[in-house]
Amino acid sequence: MPLTVNVIINAASGTSDKEDERQILADIFSANDVDAHIELARSGAEIVEMAKRAAKSGSQTIVAGGGDGTVSAVAAELVGTEKILGVLPLGTLNHFAKDLNIPLDLEEAARTIIAGHVAKVDVGEINGHIFINNSSLGLYPDVVRRREQRQRLGYGKWNSLFRSAFKVFRRYPFLDIRLAADGKEIVTRTPFVFIGNNSYEMESFNIGGRTCLDAGHLSLYMTPRTGRLALLKIALHALFGNLRQAKDFVSLCTDEIWIETKRKQLRVAMDGEVSMLETPLHYRVRPAALRVIVPAKTEDEMSDEASEKE
Repeated sequence: MPLTVNVIINAASGTSDKEDERQILADIFSANDVDAHIELARSGAEIVEMAKRAAKSGSQTIVAGGGDGTVSAVAAELVGTEKILGVLPLGTLNHFAKDLNIPLDLEEAARTIIAGHVAKVDVGEINGHIFINNSSLGLYPDVVRRREQRQRLGYGKWNSLFRSAFKVFRRYPFLDIRLAADGKEIVTRTPFVFIGNNSYEMESFNIGGRTCLDAGHLSLYMTPRTGRLALLKIALHALFGNLRQAKDFVSLCTDEIWIETKRKQLRVAMDGEVSMLETPLHYRVRPAALRVIVPAKTEDEMSDEASEKE
């Protein structure tokens, strides 16, 4: 029996022609005896609708083609099931694909899906919502909200991003929070809280990447009571790969986080998408909850892992 896959492509992701990419994929899958049902989604709502339908279909493998928001939306429908997620990194940043070493080239990514090497990875959850990369509060969700408003008025993506970031940074709002994690309680004011699915690199020039997505924990990063100048200094530490040396930078690993605030709702970013959620916010990790296709490891990589375990 040929392998059957459902492919959901975000027509708005990246800058390439999605009709051309659909034909390339159709040719690759057909040449490898793969029965591929390929759909183009024109909106976020369509992506979710297609993912829900695919999750109930007879296909074992559901492929998300787009950026991190697209992959996250499809993954959310597959978490906790026996369905397998395939990733075609067609977005701008593609953090999830990079952290799993999935090829960024379309044809190579398709051949990785055909090879079908499956790994189980963790996901994060906040008030029942799934995220595969990270979630944040404070400055970033405000920037995204303003950027989206400008884009709806017809401004370009990067123009909207820089203008929105400038306005938010000038206003520089603080959050008053009570945070409980790992048996500790922190009551503070902060410009941002960043929570990752597993740990992010804080040293070297690989800062912002993850070396594994299956360690079974969340990472938390924040800067209590930090002003603009101090935040710029932290950004410089990040630029030169020594963020842990920055003053007033808090980081910890845990498997559950509670965040309380006086506000009944908070604007929360999850994998680049922003939602208003009821407080308190409850974060938790769901270990090995998502099955995803990744490149097969070489003998050298397996040997290195065995040596580390010894």
